[in-house]
Amino acid sequence: MGSVISKSDDSSTQGKAPRLLEQVRLAIARRHYSPRTEETYIHWIKRFIYFHGKRHPRDMGAGEVTAFLNHLARELNVG
Repeated sequence: MGSVISKSDDSSTQGKAPRLLEQVRLAIARRHYSPRTEETYIHWIKRFIYFHGKRHPRDMGAGEVTAFLNHLARELNVG
């Protein structure tokens, strides 16, 4: 019989690096930020990623950050 890996298994037990949002959650926990702050950071990271067609942030730079912030300011009046 093959082994079954449940969703509760964390990636560190499987020898893989944690995925981006898990890395963010771990960093926030180390800094003892509030759950609401974590929720907000995750929200904006997801919006940034979706705005750029689900590209990974490691593949983007200052130009993509500027484009996202300009989009928020000009088209959504976030400010």
